[in-house]
Amino acid sequence: MINPEAINIEDEKWMSQAIELAKEGLYTTHPNPRVGCVIVKDDHVVGRGFHFRAGEPHAEVHALRDAGENAVGATAYVTLEPCSHFGRTPPCCDALIKAGVSRVVAAMKDPNPEVAGRGLQRIEDAGISVVSGILEDEARDLNPGFLKRMETGLPYVRIKQAMSLDGRTAMASGESKWITGAEARSDVQRLRAMSDAIITGVESIIHDDSSLTLRADELGLKSDLAKEVVKHQPLRLVLDTQLRIPESAKILTLPGETIVVCSDQADQAKKTQLEKAGVTVWTQMTGKHIQLAALLKQLAEERSINEVLVEAGAQLSTSFLEEKLVDECWTYIAPKLMGANARPLTTLPLESMNQAIPLTFEEVSPMGEDLRIISKPARSLG
Repeated sequence: MINPEAINIEDEKWMSQAIELAKEGLYTTHPNPRVGCVIVKDDHVVGRGFHFRAGEPHAEVHALRDAGENAVGATAYVTLEPCSHFGRTPPCCDALIKAGVSRVVAAMKDPNPEVAGRGLQRIEDAGISVVSGILEDEARDLNPGFLKRMETGLPYVRIKQAMSLDGRTAMASGESKWITGAEARSDVQRLRAMSDAIITGVESIIHDDSSLTLRADELGLKSDLAKEVVKHQPLRLVLDTQLRIPESAKILTLPGETIVVCSDQADQAKKTQLEKAGVTVWTQMTGKHIQLAALLKQLAEERSINEVLVEAGAQLSTSFLEEKLVDECWTYIAPKLMGANARPLTTLPLESMNQAIPLTFEEVSPMGEDLRIISKPARSLG
C-alpha cells in the first residue's frame, strides 16, 4: 500500500524512468518478470539497470553497480518488489541493504509466493524507508503473463489473426500469403518474441508447413539485440489429436523445442516414431478434443510459461474464445476485399446479438499499409 506521508512529489517521475528501462527486457527475460531500476541521489539519476535474461543479474544489481558509492543514502526506484529468496541469483533486497540506500520505492509487491512482501519487509526491518504502489497499473502492464501465472496458475493468452477488411483470413483454397504487408509481419515477429510459447493446430502444419520461429532479420530490432532475442526461440506446440503431423514437417527440425499434443486415442506407433526422432509428445487422457485449459495449466506448472500466443486457423482460435481463455486479440487488418467464398476469422456458432462476445479496444495502430487492433474479450479469464 502507498503511505501518503512517505511519497515524494518526484516519485512518479523516477518510477516512469524505471518502467521505461524495464521495457528493454521485453523480449528476453522469460520466464522472469521484466524489471527496471533507477537510483536517485540529490535529484539526479546515479544508477540505471534492467533485467535482461534469466540467470543474469537483476535490475537492482545492475543499477547498484552503475551507481557505485553514490548508492549510499540514495533512493532506489524499482518496478517490482526486490526478491528475497535465492534463485539463480542472490536476493536483491540484501544487495540494496548492503549498498546503503536510504529509501526504496517499489511500483508493486511481487505476487510470487517466494517473495510476496518479504523483500520489502526485510528492507524495512533494516531501517530503510519503504514505499510501494507508485504507478502500479503501469508496472503491471509490463508483466501480464508473470502476474497472471502467479495469481491464477494460468498463462496470459493472446490470439493473433490477420484478415481482410471484409473479415477473411484465406481464400477458399487455403491461399493466404500474404494478406498483410511486411511491417505487420515484422510486428508479428516481435509479438512472437514477447511470448514464451506459441500454439498452433495441425491443419496449419499440414497446409502451410508453418515454422513459427523468430528470425533476426525480420524482427525490426537493432542487429545486436535481434541476435540476442533469437537465442531463445519460443516453445512451439502443435495440437494434433490424432497425430496427423507429417514426420517431415519443418517445425519438428528447427531450432528450439516443438511439443506435439495428442489424444490418448492417437496412433501409438506414430507416437513412438516421433519420440524416436527426438520430438516431445504430450498425451492427454481425453477423447476427440485437446483440453485447452488443462494444457495451459500444464504449461504454467511444468514449463513456467507466462505468455502464450495462439497462431492458428479459425477453428482452434474459436475454441480458445468459446472457452473464455483469451486475454487479448491482436488483429491485423489489410485494406483488401477477399469475397464471400474466402475463409472467415472465426467459426463461432452465434445466432443472436445477445450471444455476441463483447470486446474492448485497447489500441489501434497503423502498421505500414495495414492496421493493428489490440482488443480484450470482456469475459476473458484475464
